[in-house]
Amino acid sequence: MIRSLPILLLLSVLFTQCTYTEKVRDGRTAIDVKQYAVAVDMLKKEYDKSKSRVEKGKLAFMLGEAYKNLNQSEQSINWYRIAYNNQYGYESLREYAYALKRAERYDEAKAAFKDLGIEIGSPYEYRREIAACEIAQGWKELTPEYEIEVLPFNSSRAEYAPVLYKDNQLVITSDRATSTGDDTYNWTGNSFSDLYLVDLQSNQVSGFDPQLNTTDNEGTAVFTADYSEMYFTRCYGGGKYEEDHCKILVSKNQGNSWSVPEPLPFVEDGVNYGGPSVSADGQELYFSSNHPDGWGGHDIYVSKRQDDGSWGPPQLMTRVINTEGDEKFPHIDQDTLYFSSDSHTSMGGLDVFRSYKLEGRGWSSPYNLKPPVNSGNDDFGFIIDRKTPAAEEDIIATGYFTSRREDGIGNDDIYRFVRRTPPEEPEVVEEDPAPKEEDYKLLLTGYVLEKIYSVPTDPNSDILGRRPLQGASVKIDFGRKEDKITVGEDGRFELELEENTDYDFLASMSGYLNNAEQFSTKGIGRDPNNPVQEFEIEIVLDRIFIDQEIQLENIYYDFDKADIRADAQPTLNELARNLELNPDIRIQLGSHTDCRGSARYNEDLSQRRAQSAVNYLIEKGIDPARLLARGYGESEPAVDCICNRCTEEEHQTNRRTTFKILE
Repeated sequence: MIRSLPILLLLSVLFTQCTYTEKVRDGRTAIDVKQYAVAVDMLKKEYDKSKSRVEKGKLAFMLGEAYKNLNQSEQSINWYRIAYNNQYGYESLREYAYALKRAERYDEAKAAFKDLGIEIGSPYEYRREIAACEIAQGWKELTPEYEIEVLPFNSSRAEYAPVLYKDNQLVITSDRATSTGDDTYNWTGNSFSDLYLVDLQSNQVSGFDPQLNTTDNEGTAVFTADYSEMYFTRCYGGGKYEEDHCKILVSKNQGNSWSVPEPLPFVEDGVNYGGPSVSADGQELYFSSNHPDGWGGHDIYVSKRQDDGSWGPPQLMTRVINTEGDEKFPHIDQDTLYFSSDSHTSMGGLDVFRSYKLEGRGWSSPYNLKPPVNSGNDDFGFIIDRKTPAAEEDIIATGYFTSRREDGIGNDDIYRFVRRTPPEEPEVVEEDPAPKEEDYKLLLTGYVLEKIYSVPTDPNSDILGRRPLQGASVKIDFGRKEDKITVGEDGRFELELEENTDYDFLASMSGYLNNAEQFSTKGIGRDPNNPVQEFEIEIVLDRIFIDQEIQLENIYYDFDKADIRADAQPTLNELARNLELNPDIRIQLGSHTDCRGSARYNEDLSQRRAQSAVNYLIEKGIDPARLLARGYGESEPAVDCICNRCTEEEHQTNRRTTFKILE
């Protein structure tokens, strides 16, 4: 449920898909096209004019969303609370709870999460958030390992993702006013991001290289040790309502300039890539991507240099590192990987973690760097400085990181850290013995869940959360072995895992569609500091609604065409997967148009579109006998409006692709 320029720094620009520069006339449209800086003033005026409590609740929630995406936590908290008090519902309470957590108001956040679980009818849903708030409160009481200071070259705009460069310099990403181009990035109200060079002695900031900075968003650069190659992220805007996609590019050093950058060969269209980091020997490239083959959200991958100098196919890193949430901004320092995550236990948003290579194979369990490096806001872009000699004998390490916190200078700011030798501990009389063979364990807890709909009989209604599904069975295949478990009232099952093994889980229950998940212990090493490692998976089953249309998201067609576009393929691939997991069901794929055009034309067009979706599934190996195409034309609108008075939003709602289970 978590979800990137100044908000999550390159999290919103260099990872998240967003639109820009589109002129809008009201606050709702500004929110829809992610022009948050534009939305605020419009929404406030609309709120003041509104006479309806329900309408005030909607506008207040949108203001909370705008301020959240502008990383103004206190404002977002206030407007979410106003929205909830004006009967906007569970969604405003949910965002209010997360905003309190980001603001480190943990007692209030715990209370809000508890209320939220009660309101949606599932305390399960927010149990991890409540536990994370309690853990974060404990961390704030510890003696800090690090000293930090915000650096004076930061401005009121966003500065983030530092990387070491020559002669006591940093290369950073910023959206300050001197960035390339005249357009304003309406998400932030600032310029588009560019790469900048910082002189750490004079604190002067200048553009890095005009060959690399363009009117698109550039950022998160990294260099090989000899500065012969540079890797960075560029996000290309698609235009009106299309999406940005971010690619990793490489540029070669040409003496006084850099070559025209080119995307890395493994970069795929429609997938976001960012945050590259190169190992000291130049043989490994780490980065983050939301590739559909990952574990969920953004995951960290590594590519190895081939004999011909090219980069090999990216390898998804182990489940010790990657989770179902977001892992971003990797930095490889010798045998240690630093990265940021919002799914490992964190203080609010993204926290910085470290993991090191274990002897033999695998990575250690991630360690949260805790305050003051981490905070309730997003903390990321952490790098170690191996070039600058330590100024004092007790300094273990120095470096830089990015944070968005209230004691900074402006938006996202770059901080310097110092890690010192900790005070001597009292002499330990007896040390814990090294773990024995039998002490190492990999434990998995799984949950089988069902969705909670705001209208229980309508699968197209809002999903409030998930709750345990009592009585579901789970078939477990691993290696040449097989097991079967029936879950109890808490929907839970537990398993001790074997090392270096792939696991397939298939959950089923009468009245629900089967669903599957995977887990792998490959790449999980034996960590002597954490011999018992615990993991968690969730398997969500969809209730079967016979003969009820369910809308498929993100399936769009070009004007007057029925071809399946690339951006529709992931949704249809997921539908094909569900059909494979449920071989006994037969479905109808339906297509609907808006009311514009003649009825006969719309019926013919929708039939061709529905058949195109069916043909795509057949190409994926689905038996044609299980599929029926039906074009409805304009005969069954989702929004019944007078055609020449329908808004564009209403027309878009009526242009939809659906499926229904026939038997």
